[in-house]
Amino acid sequence: MANETIIQGSVTRDGEPVSGYVRLLNDGGEFTAEVPTSATGQFRFFAAPGSWTVRALVPGATVDRKVVASQGALTEVPITV
Repeated sequence: MANETIIQGSVTRDGEPVSGYVRLLNDGGEFTAEVPTSATGQFRFFAAPGSWTVRALVPGATVDRKVVASQGALTEVPITV
């Protein structure tokens, strides 16, 4: 993990996990990756350090969160829809 970062979190609604997809967009807003949420609403990306947008796509909602990921660090991104 020395040259990359981990961006992870969970997607919830009213405290309950939500199934859907989470996208990782670069600092220019372009698509980089997409993963499904787990049964517990969790997601994880391995990415280069820098500025990112994490976009949750779930039934009835789309939510963006801006994050800055540091080299060798874990960045937690809780998303409530």
